[in-house]
Amino acid sequence: MSHHDASRRLFLRHAGAMASLLGPAAAPLALNLSALGTAAAQAAPDYKALVCLFLFGGNDALNMVLPTDSASWANYGAVRNQAPDSIALLAPGTAPNPGAAAGSPARLGGVLPILPTRAQGRSFALHPAMGSLQTLFNNDKRLAILPNIGPLIMPTTKAQYGQSAHPKPASLFSHNDQANTWQALAPEGATRGWGGRMGDVLASMNARPVFTAISAAGNAVWLAGDSVQQYQVSGNGAIRMGTDGSGRVFGSADVGAALQRIAASTRGTHVFERDLAALGRRSIDAETALRTALKPPSDALFGTAPGSGSYNASSDPKLQYDHPLTGAKAFNALAQQLQIVARLIDASSAAGVQARRQVFFVSLGGFDTHDNQNRSHADLMARLAHALSYFDATLGAMGARDRVTTFTASDFGRTFTSNGDGTDHGWGAHHFVLGGAVRGGDLYGNFPVLGAKNANNNNFDASPNQIGNGALLPETSVDQLGATLGRWFGLSDGQLLDLFPHLANYSQRNLGFMA
Repeated sequence: MSHHDASRRLFLRHAGAMASLLGPAAAPLALNLSALGTAAAQAAPDYKALVCLFLFGGNDALNMVLPTDSASWANYGAVRNQAPDSIALLAPGTAPNPGAAAGSPARLGGVLPILPTRAQGRSFALHPAMGSLQTLFNNDKRLAILPNIGPLIMPTTKAQYGQSAHPKPASLFSHNDQANTWQALAPEGATRGWGGRMGDVLASMNARPVFTAISAAGNAVWLAGDSVQQYQVSGNGAIRMGTDGSGRVFGSADVGAALQRIAASTRGTHVFERDLAALGRRSIDAETALRTALKPPSDALFGTAPGSGSYNASSDPKLQYDHPLTGAKAFNALAQQLQIVARLIDASSAAGVQARRQVFFVSLGGFDTHDNQNRSHADLMARLAHALSYFDATLGAMGARDRVTTFTASDFGRTFTSNGDGTDHGWGAHHFVLGGAVRGGDLYGNFPVLGAKNANNNNFDASPNQIGNGALLPETSVDQLGATLGRWFGLSDGQLLDLFPHLANYSQRNLGFMA
């Protein structure tokens, strides 16, 4: 490592520590005083971005991607068709019944067949609200499916799961712990995520390391590194330190300008004061650079220009989806998060930004479907499908599909059994990977066996993949997913083994879904 690189990395560590010292009371400051550096970017032949789309609450992936071969379908219907409100979706080809209850399987119609290249001797389908993803998988081949993935220490069989001595992730089935484990490979309390740690390794490719790790969904441990700290944006763009979007405080531009002058200067000589002023100055410069570089959301690449008046995201047709409960158009906040990500990607080559490797975080909540699952999950699936399709189309218009890879993640999957109108906490789940560099139209990993209930109504003796209440025992690990993405992103085998501590336990370290 050169002295120049070492100096920059040391400065970055100091910047991160400074943000930690300021604490939550200084949140607007901490949003922008992250990982700021002055080194010129190293030459990079290409741009690449990873986007983590986190589904908070634990997505019922068993109703998102379904096996429809006769044995699986029979067991699926028997287990999920429980009173008082069946959550069993209907067979492919079943016509929707517009007179049925909103969100009910009958109202939605049959599941949508997909045709993986390697079908594993079975047949498969997607949730009825995911027609656009059916096209991305079957026709466009830009969507891949990772079945039965979750946090693991090492490969684990059903027999080993029952052994207390066999290593397993801590605090299974806990929302906070498992969401943290997906993002940081350790339960709640871990402070460094694997997205941020990738940023640590690759931030030297960016002129402004502050633009390496960006969240459009608030604080995310996935983006936190040793030196790189996340830069948070809103759906509208860069967040100004202490002022509104027009640079005003209490309606006054003069007060706003004075506040920024104070934040960027000091009359004192104490090293802490001088460092804080320097950070403030660089933070203001970074926000100015990003605000200058970003095209407006109404630009034809990202949105729809208003016929009159100012742009309103909630009324932009591109950000609206067909609500499965009402049949009406509705605003999709997840699509807006992906809109700002697309705008940031478009601005990555602009003067003052000049990024070649970026990691982004967006999220959708509401997946803790212990009850009322038919209605809530149908809406969530519709929003997810629309947002991913919008992002794919936008990246296509930008000519950036091959350079951006998006993957879904969630706290955990859910139980195969129904509790009467919902599902409970599980473990393994199916996930999507989307992008122009993705070898789409296929499954990467073995699809689990869905067994029949035994006499106790909650154990699945005939399935090697199901534990209590039919929850899935993962066969693919988060470490394997991260390593596959990291290799495409430009990390070496040694760097991947450092970032993913359990990867050494696996002989297959590349799942093969990236070209």
